[in-house]
Amino acid sequence: MVTTDLPPASGAWREGDAPGRRRWVTLPAPLRLESGGELPGVRLAYETWGTLNADASNAVLVLHALTGDSHVAGPAGEGHATAGWWDELIGPGRALDPAHWFVVAPNVVGGCQGSTGPSSPAPDGRTWGSRFPLVTTRDAVAAETVLADELGIGRWACVVGGSMGGMRAVEWAVVEPDRVERLFMLACPAATSADQIGWAAPQLAAIRSDPGWRGGDYHSAPPGQGPHLGLGIARRMAHLSYRSPFELSERFGRDPQDGEDPWHGGRYAVESYLDHHAEKLVRRFDAASYVRLTEMMNAFDVGRGRGGVAAALGRVTARTLVAGISSDRLYPTHQQAELAAGIPGSGPLRMIESPYGHDGFLIEAATVSSLLTELLVS
Repeated sequence: MVTTDLPPASGAWREGDAPGRRRWVTLPAPLRLESGGELPGVRLAYETWGTLNADASNAVLVLHALTGDSHVAGPAGEGHATAGWWDELIGPGRALDPAHWFVVAPNVVGGCQGSTGPSSPAPDGRTWGSRFPLVTTRDAVAAETVLADELGIGRWACVVGGSMGGMRAVEWAVVEPDRVERLFMLACPAATSADQIGWAAPQLAAIRSDPGWRGGDYHSAPPGQGPHLGLGIARRMAHLSYRSPFELSERFGRDPQDGEDPWHGGRYAVESYLDHHAEKLVRRFDAASYVRLTEMMNAFDVGRGRGGVAAALGRVTARTLVAGISSDRLYPTHQQAELAAGIPGSGPLRMIESPYGHDGFLIEAATVSSLLTELLVS
């Protein structure tokens, strides 16, 4: 059921909100941006599980996807609108057991759950809003490198990421090969394709066309007057790309939503499903972060300025496992095959058979855990 109370102008975590499990590190100098200029006053929110051992050899970096954040594991509660997005991976007896591993998960620069992004205050005290610049994957990794330094981690035992997190993971392994011992990537490319940029274009247009967008300067608007309609439409489009046609057909078919008649103003069940996901997102995410992080993914090309993708992947020295989702229509498995073939320390592409499409990297937690454990013990 769609909630009837007005959504906030932004679902971002804001200063003064409960911190939850978050901790912060502030970059000691402005972040130099690949697109030109600098981003001053950058803070990264992050969460950790476990304890760093004496020789700092047990640290694992977990990197989130577009609408994820630092809350990889744990319940929803004060400071955290949702439960951990990969909860099955972290905990006693799980692949990332805190008794053995020190797990670190940052919220990406440009995000909206504690790290510096469009909803954050700029050095002048005003919200960044439309002034927040394009931050690329390389810029995000540069900020995360400072976090690693601050935590005393010279080398990650493993860097893990799926989707946008996988883009950051391979960037880590290319730009800092001596700092990544193992690399685990799922459902991601070496460079974003025209098809993926095309999927994103109407999502960005929907947000920017919303009158509540106000050019990106809407964060002080009252509830119900932010760009929630545009963000909700963007989420509906994105969610279709995250799931497979087979799953949607099997799950919903042409059924009407309970108690509704599509011939007389009602919805089909699949429409209700998309409405539900749109409603959830507008209450926990920020439209401007959605725009900037989508632009980050659009700009992703690990081979840019490095002699091409093949040359860039050839720099990776990490023991690598690349996995794809059999039914992924957003990041099809030929893109993961390119990663596996191009990285010297990778075995062949590992296929996760799943009907769930791109979201299989989150849903098929048992298989993901098994693959990660296999890599960690190698």
